[in-house]
Amino acid sequence: MSRQASGIIYDIKKYAIHDGPGIRTTVFLKGCPLDCWWCHNPESRNPEPQPRGTMRPVKNLPLLQNDRNLIGNEVTVEQVMEEIRKDAMFYEQSGGGVTFSGGEPLLQFDFLHALLKAAKAEGIHTIVDTTGYTSYHHLEQLMPVTDLFLYDIKLLDDALHEKYTGVSNRLILDNLKKLDQAGASILVCVPLIPGITDTEANLKALARFLLENTSLREIELLPYNNMGEHKYERIGMPNRMGHKSIQDEDESQQKKKIFTQKGITVLAD
Repeated sequence: MSRQASGIIYDIKKYAIHDGPGIRTTVFLKGCPLDCWWCHNPESRNPEPQPRGTMRPVKNLPLLQNDRNLIGNEVTVEQVMEEIRKDAMFYEQSGGGVTFSGGEPLLQFDFLHALLKAAKAEGIHTIVDTTGYTSYHHLEQLMPVTDLFLYDIKLLDDALHEKYTGVSNRLILDNLKKLDQAGASILVCVPLIPGITDTEANLKALARFLLENTSLREIELLPYNNMGEHKYERIGMPNRMGHKSIQDEDESQQKKKIFTQKGITVLAD
């Protein structure tokens, strides 16, 4: 795949510290096959550029200013790499690198693969943040150029998963087992959505699944944040979650115990 392969991104976040180890650059690719009620990046769902409405444009990133009235711009691998290279010193000092997120970055597989190969060729640590709702063949092809998969698991009950995300969880869970068996480096990430994914029943089912079906003994619990609530109105989408309060520290500790008591380490965000 040529380094001039192109794809559509909608943001690049510099100095990210919550998207993997060290200081990172996070590149957000557009498009997602899931329709999560709680999505805090609803602008990521549509795979094509879309009217920005009242959302503010991304600042200080010339490559995203092709059309300031649109969310999402077509860019080449080399343009993205130019942005990634600017912070190479921070990666080296902190053990960081680049994280490719979305949306679901594997929806733009050829572009993502080319980006990963380009980053690895320059010795940059690479992470793919994925829903797992994709072809296993594609995940398998990314393994040689991906240092870590941040793998989202939301709900173990298939009916609830379909209700709240629009898709079955069977492919996601099957892909996780296959990736683990293939020796990929994986960190399971669980968004704690009040009353939906953060229930005792769901978290216990997840712990049981990991213990019985994988070798994975570390997870990351992602506290709910309501920072994306304002985006829905600005881009003309319904907010099915309404307003939800953020979990307090006592609640978070209780969620952690469900895993730690079974020998699964909960990594701090």
